[in-house]
Amino acid sequence: MQQTTEQLDERFTALDQLLLDHQSLWHNQPFTQQTLAWEADLPELSAWLRAQSLEHAEQHQLEPWKALKAPLKGSGTFFAENIYLTPLMQLPRHPVKRLPEAMSRGIPGRKWQQIEAFAACLPPHWQGSRWLDWCAGKGHLGRRLAWPNDCLCCIEHDAQLIKDGQQLSEQWQVQASHQHCDALSEQAISHLATSDTWTALHACGDLHTSLLRHTTGQGVRRLAIAPCCYNRIRAGHYQPLSAQGKASKLRLDRTMLGLPLQATVTAGAAEVRKRNRNMAWRLGFDLLQRQWRDVDEYLPVPSMANRWQHDNFAGWCQAAAELKGIETKPVSDWRAAEQAGWQRLAEVRNLELVQGLFRRPLELWLLFDMALLLQEQGFSVQLGEFCPQELTPRNLLLLAER
Repeated sequence: MQQTTEQLDERFTALDQLLLDHQSLWHNQPFTQQTLAWEADLPELSAWLRAQSLEHAEQHQLEPWKALKAPLKGSGTFFAENIYLTPLMQLPRHPVKRLPEAMSRGIPGRKWQQIEAFAACLPPHWQGSRWLDWCAGKGHLGRRLAWPNDCLCCIEHDAQLIKDGQQLSEQWQVQASHQHCDALSEQAISHLATSDTWTALHACGDLHTSLLRHTTGQGVRRLAIAPCCYNRIRAGHYQPLSAQGKASKLRLDRTMLGLPLQATVTAGAAEVRKRNRNMAWRLGFDLLQRQWRDVDEYLPVPSMANRWQHDNFAGWCQAAAELKGIETKPVSDWRAAEQAGWQRLAEVRNLELVQGLFRRPLELWLLFDMALLLQEQGFSVQLGEFCPQELTPRNLLLLAER
């Protein structure tokens, strides 16, 4: 559904107010803070969440409102506002040209499904474009769109991916130019003018915002962008793109920008178990180090600790204490100390469900900021879902055409 200027203005303003009014509910870090600011105002909700299991949190991470609707009843209007403001319709699907089946070989199934869904949302009259695949990797998306007769330019900074992508394009006789350069460099700008239709599937942070900024003064006619990893920026805070975004009082640092990324669906069961153990051990160590140091604050442990091959919690904690230069004290019951970490993980994951209510509003705020910038430059804009959340939580696609 095409978004009018008035619709975008109204939705952005409402989301902006929602996020500003309820910052205490989403601007917190349950993993590092033992008590959250909102718990004093909503004690019944706090107690209920802290009593839930880890399985409960994982079951509801993608749709936290299903878990919180009953506990939040009567606690204000923010829940109703959140549900009202966040729905987006799925973008219309169009017939797409069928590719030789072999073209999808070697591409992970979930990634190929995302590419197919992305391609199906592009209007048929976009065929015949001179395509740009921004941060292209091997150029799988670009080849899907350009095959068999359109021109394609792929921008990528990884030399090996450029080499592999060029071989694939030659194999399938796609008129593709794979350019080895940093998408954030001045060199990348010189390649933009050769394309009239720019695409980016899950380009992270500065990579997708830089492409949007390049629309000023360039001859691009169409854009299709599905952003990702909003927190991967060089600046300390998000730099709004549109006039309305710049006027907002909302200030988003990297931690806040990471909120939309909390939900994941790509991890397998073994990976989830490993991740949970890592988090439980970190939280168990956090409880211990507060006692050992007699300092009641979180102490970060480098991510390298996730690769330690320790078979037990005690060994992991001893290594972490040594790494951080902490003098340990005797632990009478390591099993109980580890269990305390698992209990803390269950509490953290359930408290994060409240933050989860604001994942989509925050992500939409960012997308509407992008859409408003494009409207300021004379583009008509569509914003919607290009695939189900179960395929990827980063399922929002911005389509723009002059």
